Amino acid sequence: MTAAPLSLVADIGGTNTRVALAQGTVLLPGSVRRFSNAAHAGLEGVLRQFLSEAGNPQVGGACVAAAGPVRDGVATLTNLDWTIDGAALARSTGAATVAILNDLQAQGHALGHIAAENLRVVIEGPKAAPGASMLVIGVGTGFNAAPVHDTPWGRVVAPSECGHAGMPVTTPRDLALAEAVATAHGYAGVEDVLSGRGLERVFAFTSAEAGTAGDLTAAEIMAASGAPGPAQEAARLFVRLLGAEAGNLALIHLPFGGVFLCGGVARAFTELLGPMGFAEAFRDKGRFSEFMGSFAVSIVEDDYAALTGCATYLSQGARG
Repeated sequence: MTAAPLSLVADIGGTNTRVALAQGTVLLPGSVRRFSNAAHAGLEGVLRQFLSEAGNPQVGGACVAAAGPVRDGVATLTNLDWTIDGAALARSTGAATVAILNDLQAQGHALGHIAAENLRVVIEGPKAAPGASMLVIGVGTGFNAAPVHDTPWGRVVAPSECGHAGMPVTTPRDLALAEAVATAHGYAGVEDVLSGRGLERVFAFTSAEAGTAGDLTAAEIMAASGAPGPAQEAARLFVRLLGAEAGNLALIHLPFGGVFLCGGVARAFTELLGPMGFAEAFRDKGRFSEFMGSFAVSIVEDDYAALTGCATYLSQGARG
């Protein structure tokens, strides 16, 4: 059997870009490299450097996952001043087939190709039927989600920018938080509270409640969340908001095949989701609270899932 041609795959985040070589749906061992976005003017320079350092292999396809909206084959990154199009991707890689996905689309295409040990269940649910719809939710530098549908014609992962919808408000305290956050640009979006920078805004809010100054990084807030105080309150409020928004998205998309949380911030909160009430907030939907037990929720603990998703997308003919 002839080996599948090599492909190049990349995952472009707000801070770093990961690049790798793949054969079929499998990443080549040892090929993954990470590049700081701040050190490059655009993606072309990153890909040229990667290929040069890899010995300039010929690649038949190239697919990148971008943390931002993709429209008419052009990606505009939400938290980075880069624009990516197919011509630039073909020019920098020499690939005949090129594709640009939203980063959550890539995560969706990875589902089913992630090792079981890299999936941690945080809410148990009924066994999913084959082909059941799924949902990926990314919480990191930004926030986004994408529904995943397996059809007779292949997998379809619909793009969205739901991180820029309005943040969930269910209590007077939530409303006060929304009003505090909205002072930045007149609007309180989901990403303004449920992201790395969002956690910092939530901490500033809980610090103000406590009458103290709130100027810690997200990592510092997480480190301090084990002791009573504004950091712990910020973490608890963050977890409740995340549960509420994940529940909203589950009702919108009905992912009976499971909800999958990915991204560095989601993973950082893994141990806190249970004790801080994620499941309770997820299921708190009035007369639909019992129905919310239809959805299992897991954390994706695979750093390279988006790369695998890009490789999988190419292997199915860059469709869906």
